[in-house]
Amino acid sequence: MTMGDASASYIHMVQHLIEKCLIFHMTKEECMEALSKHANIKPVITSTVWNELEKENREFFESYSQSLSQPSSGSDRMSESETSKLIQKMISDHQANGSDK
Repeated sequence: MTMGDASASYIHMVQHLIEKCLIFHMTKEECMEALSKHANIKPVITSTVWNELEKENREFFESYSQSLSQPSSGSDRMSESETSKLIQKMISDHQANGSDK
């Protein structure tokens, strides 16, 4: 599937999932891996949507990447099972709310 084949709803869901990854201080690579593993979203799609978000929000992503490079306790990071549950919940919520729009 290319970006052109993907529906706007699907792209919006991927964008929403990426935003959740940002909240949990994931790197782009961690986000791509998590969405591939838990949401069956191809890494190339996650990467493309992430890149578009970066272009549109350059200042945010510059400060975001700086904050990731700061040493932290890691206490904000979620466990593998928490990540899986959160992503599955977001997908089911998205399907329940927006699939008919």
